[in-house]
Amino acid sequence: MEREDLRLSRIDTVWSIVRKAHDDCGQEARSAQRLLIDRYGGAIRRYLLGALRDQDAAEELFQQFSLNLVRGGFGRADPAHGRFRNFVKTSLFHLIVDYQRQRRRGGLQPATASGTFDPADSQVSPSQLGSLAEEEAAFARSWREELLARAWEGLAELEESAGTPYYTVLRFRFDHPEMHSPEMATHLSTRLGKRVSATSVRVLLHRARETFAELLLDAVLGSLEDPSSDEAEEELIDLGLLDYCRSTLRRRREKGQEPCNAQDKQEGVAEE
Repeated sequence: MEREDLRLSRIDTVWSIVRKAHDDCGQEARSAQRLLIDRYGGAIRRYLLGALRDQDAAEELFQQFSLNLVRGGFGRADPAHGRFRNFVKTSLFHLIVDYQRQRRRGGLQPATASGTFDPADSQVSPSQLGSLAEEEAAFARSWREELLARAWEGLAELEESAGTPYYTVLRFRFDHPEMHSPEMATHLSTRLGKRVSATSVRVLLHRARETFAELLLDAVLGSLEDPSSDEAEEELIDLGLLDYCRSTLRRRREKGQEPCNAQDKQEGVAEE
């Protein structure tokens, strides 16, 4: 990641990056656009592929989405109209509807949805996409999976930089959920190249889960505009992620912490 991208990645919320992507020009705007695609492109691609069942069509619409972003299509996006996740979802719904309409008409041209989206005045009818509830659930799953993937990636990066084997231990537990601590200790001792006791495994698991929850909660908070703890909890519930972050969110509430800026949160995780 380039220096400008690293600086932007410490901006409080995704809406700040959206504004940078459209209010600025030159390298800073391009860096903000690239960061948005890097951060949420996985969820977008996953959803498009699931909705279209066609790799080429999904990639075509992903490129159209990216082009709309570069051309200023998100310039009217406003947190007053709802969460960023819902904005992206509505944008993708319209791309899919336009694509399906063109296919029914026998059109051979790429999707040409408008470069400007405004969820406040454009809705997708259930008849256009079949069951709207199913589409909502599919998009939420894609978003959820991307946030989980980012938390895993953050845990792996922390292990590489700090040397704490949180990723290795938690991933091993995830892949072997029925294995008890003594047996885990044997396998992990071989994998890590040093002796690990059953007690150490339990301690590492506890700390790894806490750190994973912090990373996941930060990923969720980053997609909201100055969220309160209640708003963060609502988003976690909507995405089916509250069980991962319940204790972390409660600890922050007990400390009187409303979500802080991303740089402070990253430093807090590094100190654990």
